[in-house]
Amino acid sequence: MTYHGILTSLRRTLTGRSAPAPPIGDRPLALVYRGPASLPAGCAEAVAELLAAGPWDLDVRYTGPREALPLTAEVLARAQVYAQPGGGTLAHGYRHLRRQRAAIRDYVQGGGRYLGFCLGGYLAGATPGFGLLPGDTDQYISSPGATVRSDDDTLVEVEWRGRTRSVFFQDGPLFELDDGAEATVLATYPNGTVAALAAPFGKGRVAVVGPHPEATDDWFTDARLPVRHARDLALDLVGEAMRGTTSAT
Repeated sequence: MTYHGILTSLRRTLTGRSAPAPPIGDRPLALVYRGPASLPAGCAEAVAELLAAGPWDLDVRYTGPREALPLTAEVLARAQVYAQPGGGTLAHGYRHLRRQRAAIRDYVQGGGRYLGFCLGGYLAGATPGFGLLPGDTDQYISSPGATVRSDDDTLVEVEWRGRTRSVFFQDGPLFELDDGAEATVLATYPNGTVAALAAPFGKGRVAVVGPHPEATDDWFTDARLPVRHARDLALDLVGEAMRGTTSAT
């Protein structure tokens, strides 16, 4: 397994500039957005590590305004999956990504996969967002009966495929489905709202989650929280995105 995107990040740290991107080979390409819509640092890297460690033999690269691979329709067309990590607020994130909305929608509609974690889940919605869901998003912490009311780093319990799990959480979305929507609900919050789902979009597929099952141990220790391992849930989410779609070309 190679970690081209992670190595590029290390080269930038050591040299102060980006190294040229290595050629894209025959392995399926996974793009992970890294840029102003994925701050603070660590969000994009956690998703990249997750995808690189999974069973899909993915060639994981970063894409964004300062990366070797820009986030364009031409680059997306070469990818099997595009991942939008967590970040700051929805308004801030969408301001930086609204010009890519049409390219991302066209990519997924044509057979690509979209993965959204926390802010990436918000961005899959429509008000504002990329409009990839059979419904929209809202703040879990503002919903009736929410067990978390603060936007501080914390833990949230979810029911994931019938099992109660505790997952890292920081003001993540809930997902509102239209009546009769074609979607697989993977997880719900304690108040019954949707915490993770997968759904088709055109020939492609979208998988989104409100909490952070991809969180690494340092996220918990930095926030003085007990470590809760949920990588299996994150891999389940990715698996839902990867199945049953036409590969992007």
